[in-house]
Amino acid sequence: MPNLEEAIRERAYHLWIADGQPDGQADLYWLDAQREILTMSLASSGIETAVLAAADAVPFATKPAKKAKAARAGKNKTRAA
Repeated sequence: MPNLEEAIRERAYHLWIADGQPDGQADLYWLDAQREILTMSLASSGIETAVLAAADAVPFATKPAKKAKAARAGKNKTRAA
């Protein structure tokens, strides 16, 4: 893409117009536009597919779920004063 900043600016403007031109949210529109433009750029270059394939190949260590403690009948931890 020849001018990335210009493409992001234009997309942010179109998102802002589509939302009714609210005040004070320029940063949000810029970031949304930036994410869209960069995602499309990665997808078209094939990098996104390679990154996702590599991520799937890496085994993740997972912690076992904690076991729920069974309630003890008749045992109360509060003491009488």
